[in-house]
Amino acid sequence: MFDKAITVFILGFFTVFCSAQQVRPSKSSEIYRELKTLKHLPKVLYLAAHPDDENTGLLSWLINDQNVETGYLSLTRGDGGQNLLGTEQGAALGLIRTHELLEARKLDGAQQFFTRAIDFGFSKNTTDTFKQWDADLITADVVWVIRKFRPDVIICRFPPTAAAGHGQHAASAVLAQKAFKLAGDKNAFPDQLKYVNVWQPKRLLWNTFRFGSVNTTAENQLKVTVGQYDAQLGMGYGELAGLSRSLHKSQGAGTQSVAGIKTEYFSHVLGETAKVTLLDGVAKTWTSKGNTDIDQSLNKIISTFNFNNPDLSLPALLDLRKKVMALKDTDLKKDKIKSLDHIILSCAGFMGEVVTNQAEAVAGDNYNFRLNLISRATNPVVLENVRWLSQSENLNRKLSKDSLITIQHDIQIPADAALTEPYWLAKAPTNAAIFSVPNDTLVGLPEEESPLNVLLDLKIGSEKFEVKLPLSFKKLDPVRGDVVEALRIVPALELKFTQPLFLVKENVDLNVSLNFKVNSDKQFNNGKVNLMFNGERVCGGDLKSVNGKDFTVDYVIPKAKLASIKSNQLQLEANFVSDGVTYNKKQVLIQYPHLPSLQYFAPSTVAVMKGDIQMKVKKVGYVQGAGDFIPEFLRIAGIQVDVLKDEDFYGNPDESAGNSSLNRLSQYDAIVLGVRANNTEKKLGRWMPFLWSYVKTGGNLVMQYNTNQDTTVDQLGMYSFNIANKRVTEENAEVKFLNPNHKLLNFPNKITAEDFNGWVQERGAYFPVQWDKAYEPLFEMHDSGEEPLQGSTLYTKYGKGNFIYTPLAFFRQLPAGNVGAARLFLNFLSAQKN
Repeated sequence: MFDKAITVFILGFFTVFCSAQQVRPSKSSEIYRELKTLKHLPKVLYLAAHPDDENTGLLSWLINDQNVETGYLSLTRGDGGQNLLGTEQGAALGLIRTHELLEARKLDGAQQFFTRAIDFGFSKNTTDTFKQWDADLITADVVWVIRKFRPDVIICRFPPTAAAGHGQHAASAVLAQKAFKLAGDKNAFPDQLKYVNVWQPKRLLWNTFRFGSVNTTAENQLKVTVGQYDAQLGMGYGELAGLSRSLHKSQGAGTQSVAGIKTEYFSHVLGETAKVTLLDGVAKTWTSKGNTDIDQSLNKIISTFNFNNPDLSLPALLDLRKKVMALKDTDLKKDKIKSLDHIILSCAGFMGEVVTNQAEAVAGDNYNFRLNLISRATNPVVLENVRWLSQSENLNRKLSKDSLITIQHDIQIPADAALTEPYWLAKAPTNAAIFSVPNDTLVGLPEEESPLNVLLDLKIGSEKFEVKLPLSFKKLDPVRGDVVEALRIVPALELKFTQPLFLVKENVDLNVSLNFKVNSDKQFNNGKVNLMFNGERVCGGDLKSVNGKDFTVDYVIPKAKLASIKSNQLQLEANFVSDGVTYNKKQVLIQYPHLPSLQYFAPSTVAVMKGDIQMKVKKVGYVQGAGDFIPEFLRIAGIQVDVLKDEDFYGNPDESAGNSSLNRLSQYDAIVLGVRANNTEKKLGRWMPFLWSYVKTGGNLVMQYNTNQDTTVDQLGMYSFNIANKRVTEENAEVKFLNPNHKLLNFPNKITAEDFNGWVQERGAYFPVQWDKAYEPLFEMHDSGEEPLQGSTLYTKYGKGNFIYTPLAFFRQLPAGNVGAARLFLNFLSAQKN
């Protein structure tokens, strides 16, 4: 690890890093808190496994009440969870949750860190977890974060035991203990010491909890009171925590903002025992480090701080900067000068941005940018120099108080500029549970700093500052107002299949369409399109020229060529070669109102389901649940899908009496309830009686998995069944057919054990554990070493129709192109046709 060269950071003019697209001043109340945090030296690192595992109430209290610099280390980015917003899964979901964490941190003030571990889904114990995760590699990542952030106290959310409730939760505690012991050992991961020094935290604690019926707190544990009211915030820390946690929208983690104090409990794990406070024995002030003059300066700055005129503190802050720059402790200096410089720029009321009108740019192309700068300080900020990527311009221009200046400049994007995408997604993972990181020194960062920046040399008083302004895109949105986002570098040409999935039966040609997205005025000459499978060209064609406009081309893969491919679950690849350059990327663009636009690039591939896939239904009604690909899959399969609304159950007032809801629902061969529909569709309680009547008179109702959290309907089926947190996480777990002759396993597709091959992540979750004797279970399965479970699919006849409850993970299998899962799901839809 850590054997790759990087640019060495040299202290001189300190760079003000800003992950946002603008450098903007903090509010005066925020500056005041930053000053008090600058005065306090301790740091705390909170550590858990996933986004939303953190105790946001404790983070909010540590930062805003105790003025302690605090970070949250989430081992994973939440890639393996479910998505209540849309159909994104896996890497795309992890990207969403990364930025939800960053939005939460903007509210509570904590820093955010990650390791390269991938959330591969629910695991039942640490043994299972460490079969997937490389324990030594992830331990090294945690050590790196500790050495870089240098916390005095580490707090775990979970214990290393079954009480953690999740194997990855418990694994986070195991890794924390290992890393705590190794971070101060110069013989552990010595390659890291080229960039950081060893660091030994004072103690490791476990933040015990009450979760449901599980209570791990005890009165003999260290207790801390949190949640106090903060007049500068206008709320208590528990209320702030609720707002922060509610930003985990993809998880449906909306949380009450609870006013009033509460008690947090802590159990000692390693290091020196804390008897009174979390920070017992930790050096808290500059004086304790031998820098009394810095303490005295900060005391005066804080006591005289003017909330209406923060620039009055600038002379004292600039004098303080000289003292901090003179520190012999390089690590402390680098740490604190970053915070101090941000405070100084905020007190100066400095804002800077470099923006263009285009959201996307291509390497090598030219674009017009606007540099907007303003300062609100009485004593002027001087803009000495601007470095426009490849050009430097000396200006020595004073920024007059509260007067915006705009400088227009054409910038050529470097020809070797990398595509804009998360560093952890730029290369394929080393395995299913570890991201491949191009540079080990990036580990820990939530995202990589923009490589495309305009550099400003500023002078405030006698002190010099270097400020980085990332190239950005700015637009006026009629609803949101000004929107400023990262400029996204894209390929000159992108290739994307027009569907996310294709189905083809035996002995039939496969017709596919390929969309070409042209992002540049560049001419593409004498191009050749290749459609590939396993490196072999299966079809394609020539394109003599491509000129500036998007277009679509159709291709036919002959049935003879398909017949020679033995696999029935294949990835078809596309590339376009022009003038010796190969284009083979497609953009994955993610846009939600609570997040910035996010993108990464994936190979130009598409899943193809090939084989004996029979279907007997033509029209399906669908009750929308959480983000679910299944309606799109059914449409691709040629089935009409109508998403059901209130009028489908109640009708319109002017409709004739004969057009009852029962008549309307009877047009559907099957009605499907999307995943977690009982958790997301609040009208389901009114609709269920109509659905039961639909079944009774001859309909076919297929209900996918639900949880017991925030439910709308108490009884989901015509006969009762109880859902529990029972699941089969081993995707290759053996499946026993309890009644191989059952109609659901024989029509229109004959289901065998082979149909359960190639499943991804899991068999299913939230299985029923008790059910009325009217239900017939179809399968038996279990994880290694556990008791058999029979609740993966329940079937019952009700009146003239059928009801099927199936928590099998079809929502994961069908986007992955699993033919067996498709055959089984289509059998469920066809129950009434048999």
